[in-house]
Amino acid sequence: MASNSKLVYSTDSGRIKEDKPQQAAPTGDGIVRIKRETKGRKGKGVTLVEDLMLPEAELKALSKKLKQLCGTGGTLKNFTVEIQGDHREKLQAFLKEQGFTVKLAGG
Repeated sequence: MASNSKLVYSTDSGRIKEDKPQQAAPTGDGIVRIKRETKGRKGKGVTLVEDLMLPEAELKALSKKLKQLCGTGGTLKNFTVEIQGDHREKLQAFLKEQGFTVKLAGG
């Protein structure tokens, strides 16, 4: 058995599950930036919502609301919400209603 292997199961306490450290939300200037990007996506555009500065649980709930608002798919990567398609104006209006300071960035 290798010395660098991690214990997965023990008869003393059952399954051993390592706790993942919670990442802290990045700090910024308080302005949410919305931009469209096609780089690395074979020409398909996505709308990126950055600098939301929310805890991960709240960010997941907000990204779900944003995807439902746009009626499309998306994902949450490194505290950045990616929504498939170009929905900048719709997202800007919704986030302003929620009390965020929003800025359209990029082209």
